[in-house]
Amino acid sequence: MATYRRFDATNRVLHGFLMLSFLGLAATGLPLLFGESRWAVILATLMGGIHIAGRLHRVSATILILVFLVHLVRVLKQLVIDRDFGALWGPSSMVPQPRDISEMIGHFKWFLGLGERPKFGRYTYWEKFDYWAVFWGMGIIGFSGLLLWFPTAFARILPGWLFNIALLIHGEEALLAVVFIFTVHFFNTHMRPEKFPLDPVIFTGRLSEHELREERPAEYDQLAASGGLAAIEVGPAPSWVIPSARIFAAVVVSTGVVVVVLIVLALIQGRG
Repeated sequence: MATYRRFDATNRVLHGFLMLSFLGLAATGLPLLFGESRWAVILATLMGGIHIAGRLHRVSATILILVFLVHLVRVLKQLVIDRDFGALWGPSSMVPQPRDISEMIGHFKWFLGLGERPKFGRYTYWEKFDYWAVFWGMGIIGFSGLLLWFPTAFARILPGWLFNIALLIHGEEALLAVVFIFTVHFFNTHMRPEKFPLDPVIFTGRLSEHELREERPAEYDQLAASGGLAAIEVGPAPSWVIPSARIFAAVVVSTGVVVVVLIVLALIQGRG
């Protein structure tokens, strides 16, 4: 059976650094946010203390910012240099479009047995939701984090009260991002019945012909009609990739579940 490329090597490397930096930010930021919880004290101690945790937090933030900038440069290159405006609209765009609304409604009807499963294209409505949630969050969390990281420099041009707002926004948005990634994104990606316990596509960059036909029939039909399937046909992934991905994903998903439980416990204790 043929295998087709979905993500190139750069996308996979960027996503890898995105995962690692996000885990680093969550592990070092949550002890600061929930400093009164016993587990937060233990976690900070394991990292060498709150000051070391802060340094690791800034290192992880730097990696995340670089990933974000490289992604923006790639999008700008596609638009400005390659003159490929498919990133803004059309079947290969992550921009929400009217068909995403109809597909979402149709998908929920399918859940209830009231219709057929929509014929999704390259990107589904929930993938676009995931993408823009991260994109929006990185802008808000990143800018507020920079204000807190370099207060002296920004204080020369910004009023003091803005730093109090930045502190509140940074913590609340970061908490929302952690919960979202470790629940909604994980479910959408790996915990769906047809993918559980792992969707390896972000690690291998490949889809089988069966997966492309079944999961993204609109994209398959478009590529088949235009003769584009041959251009993205690739060989199978190296034998070591999927087992390694399963181990890595198991660690990440388990970590996410534990983090969500600890957050819920901290919130309950805080209210109590």
